[in-house]
Amino acid sequence: MSEENTNNTNDAGEGAKKKVGEFGEEAKKTANEFTQGAKEAFGSAGGENKKVLAGILAILLGWAGVHKFILGYQKEGFILLGASIIGYATMCFVIGGFIVTATAIVGLVEGIIYLTKSDEEFYNTYQVGQKPWF
Repeated sequence: MSEENTNNTNDAGEGAKKKVGEFGEEAKKTANEFTQGAKEAFGSAGGENKKVLAGILAILLGWAGVHKFILGYQKEGFILLGASIIGYATMCFVIGGFIVTATAIVGLVEGIIYLTKSDEEFYNTYQVGQKPWF
């Protein structure tokens, strides 16, 4: 390779490195803006949004314990889910129907309780106080 071609290749390589560096900086800037926007939008999602989500899911899917998982109560969520699975598995016996009905009623009652509490009371009771049942 001649010296002139080597200089052109080096200039092109340096130009490409510069473009990649600029692209990387722009990508970091965009990612930071997105992260800040997400923190502003979802970071304040405290009592009210969690209350409404947990309440609606408790009414619709309370038998599966989904609302317990939303509030961070894994043990109680697995209890409801396990009881429902056992209830559906024993549905051919009379007891299965009672178990499924009981888990559905628990979800319905908890959903109504969640939605009728004030935001502050819900936050203090279920998110700060960690009260798992009713």
